[in-house]
Parts: sequence; C-alpha cells; structure tokens
Amino acid sequence: MGAKPVAAGVRPKLTPQQRNAFISAFGGWTLDGYNAGLFGVVLAPAMSALLPQSGIEVNPGTVGLFGELMVAVFLAGWGCSFIWGPIADRTGRVRALMLSIIVFSVFTFLAGLSQNVWELAVFRFLAAVGIGGEWSMAGTFVAESVPEERRPFFGGFLHAGTYVGFLIAAVVNYFVGVTLGWRWMFFIGILPALFVFYVRAKSVESKRWEKVSGNTARVSFWSFFAKVLQPPYRTRTWGNLLLLVICLMGFWAGSQYLPTAILTLAKPAGIAGTGAAHLAALGAVVLDVFTILGCFLAPYLANRLGRRRTLVIFFVLMMIGILGGFLWAFYDHGLGAFFAFIPILGLGGADFALFTIWLPEQYPTEVRASAFAFATTFSRFVAAIGTFVIGWAINATHTIGIPLAWTAAPFLIGIFLTLMVPETKGHRLPD
Repeated sequence: MGAKPVAAGVRPKLTPQQRNAFISAFGGWTLDGYNAGLFGVVLAPAMSALLPQSGIEVNPGTVGLFGELMVAVFLAGWGCSFIWGPIADRTGRVRALMLSIIVFSVFTFLAGLSQNVWELAVFRFLAAVGIGGEWSMAGTFVAESVPEERRPFFGGFLHAGTYVGFLIAAVVNYFVGVTLGWRWMFFIGILPALFVFYVRAKSVESKRWEKVSGNTARVSFWSFFAKVLQPPYRTRTWGNLLLLVICLMGFWAGSQYLPTAILTLAKPAGIAGTGAAHLAALGAVVLDVFTILGCFLAPYLANRLGRRRTLVIFFVLMMIGILGGFLWAFYDHGLGAFFAFIPILGLGGADFALFTIWLPEQYPTEVRASAFAFATTFSRFVAAIGTFVIGWAINATHTIGIPLAWTAAPFLIGIFLTLMVPETKGHRLPD
C-alpha cells in the first residue's frame, strides 16, 4: 500500500484547522454515543410502558425478548448506514458527517413520541442509519486531518467520544430520565442537530480527500465496495467485518443488558424503586468510565505491542468480564460481585477503539471511508441476528445470565481471526 514507517519521538502540535477537524469529529461522535447508548438505560421502563399499549403482557421474558428485538432492529438500521461510506468518498467527509448527525438527531427525538413498540422500532431503525455513519465518517476525517505522528493517539481519543456520550446518557438518565420519564431521554436527542452549525462553520475538508476527489466523484456507488472486496484488500476486509461482528455481539448483549441485570440483582438485595434505578445508572457510569480509560490505553498498547496483540488483550478482558459478571456473579455471588466485573467489561469494550486506529491504515484515501463503513456497518446485520437469538434465549429460559454468558465464546474464535488482518504498527496512512 506504499505505507512507510513513522518517525519516532515527534509530537507536532495541532494547527487551528486540525483542531477544529478533531472537535467536529469528536463532538459528533460523542453526541452519536448519547443517542446510541440511551436505549440501554431506558430499556426496562420503555418496554414496561409500551408493551401493554401494544397488546403484549409485561414479564421478564417479554421485556427481554422485545428489548433484544429493539437492539436487533437498531443494529439492522446501523447496517444500512453503509451508504455513508460512498457518500463520503464521493462528496467529502464533512458533508457526510453533517448529514448523518441530522438524521440520527431527528429520528431519536421522534422515538420519544412512540405509542407502541412497533413505532419505537421504526424510529430506532431510522435513527440508527444516521448513527451508524458517524463512526466511519469521524474516524476517516480524523485519520486524514491530524499529524501522522499523533494519529493513533487521536484515533483512541476520538473513540472515547462515543463512551463519553454513553456516560452522558447514564448521567442524564440519573437526573432526568428517572425523574421525568424515559421519553425525555429521546427528546433530548434532538440537541445534536444544533452541532451541525459548528461543523459547517469550522470544518475544512481533508486535503487527502481533495487530492483524489476529482477521481472519486466519477466512480459509481457500488464500485467503492467492489474495490475493497477484491485483492489485495479482500481478505482483510472480511477479516475486519468478522472481528467487528464478535465485538458487537459481546458489546450489545453485555452493555445493553447491564442496567437490567443490576435491577434484577437489586431485588434480592432489598433495593427497589428509585434506589434500584439509580444503582443501574451508576453501573452504566462505571462501565463507561472504564471504557473511556481503555480508549486512551488502546493507542499506547497498539504502538508498543502491535494492533493484533492489543486486540487479543481486549478480547481476553471481554471474556473475563462477561463470564465473571453474567455467569459467576449473577447466579451465585450477587450484586456486589457483579459490580466488581463491570470495570473489566468496560476496559474490554475499548476493543472498538482499536479499529478506529487500525481500519484507516489498511486502505488508500479513495476507498477509505467506504472500507471503514463496510466493516463497521455490514457487521451489524450479522450481529443483529445474533442478538435476536440471545433475546429468544432469554425469553425461553426466563433468565438473562446464561444467554449473555454465551457471548463470551465468539471472542475466543476472534483471537485466531486476527491473523486475517495485516499488522500495521509503525506504518503511515496510505495515500
């Protein structure tokens, strides 16, 4: 790919233009994180309110089944956000970034007006189309805009934004959602649309993209994907997709059901009502704080150990966190033990941050956004099927622990799948 080693020990400062590019991407990705993460903290109250209005009885089984159905629908919508890749490669990173923010903001707001689970599913699907585009847009834009020598650091820093958004969702739920109700969590989701004005005023297109824009503007929509699915990119493209499927199944199954697991464990501990809701929100906060720490740790480990070994470390952490929390602690050791595994699960969840660093390094500028979008969106279709199966298992077994514990198994397979993707430690971003 023409990649060259990066000079060591050089830390150039960001120019005002580069700083604005990062702020635009980080801000959009953070607000995206709020909109993506809020369902996990409102799952139980939202399902309890909307299932009866849909003619469905409320019990742990139906809450689990339809909660996981909502996650699967959301993932399917995210899968459809592959459209943003070719849009960004053809029309520019900044324009695609702004459009994706508007889409997810409007439909998140409308989700708050839902009168039954089917309306909620439609609005969440459409919001996900916008939300899913943000990762590939922001990751590509930052990789092409910041100094090469600091690119891995800013990749990890950028990805922390989505978990800052999750953290904001947990904090807002603690003070607003618990008091005013779950609908207000969705209503607040309209605010990111205002951020578009900042992006439009401050952001300048990537110079790397501008150099190839004359060529990419003439390429057909599907040709971008055709190129990344042909040699020499075919194996790595499918490898990245499979690795992200594994990450997604563990992340969505674990983090989206973390508050529900805490509420379940709070009952035998004698904690109910607002106290239990606040405890669930606290668990989400702890998870997000440690994932943010993991995002800052990812560039350090990736530069020292390489991309592959770092991903293996995160996968091992995910297996420990999932099995320890949802199997060992959930059934035999109670709420306190469950909380002890949340930091481990949080650190492991930073495995996504590695892809924000790694994916741009594997492809040239003319298809970078499309390759990024392909791996991070089409993987959602497969993960959607997996999460729906988990929801079915929760409904069939009337427990969430064992079905969620099984999501640790794919991470073991993922350790071997890392061999499909090239090691890019020390390589410059390809032109």
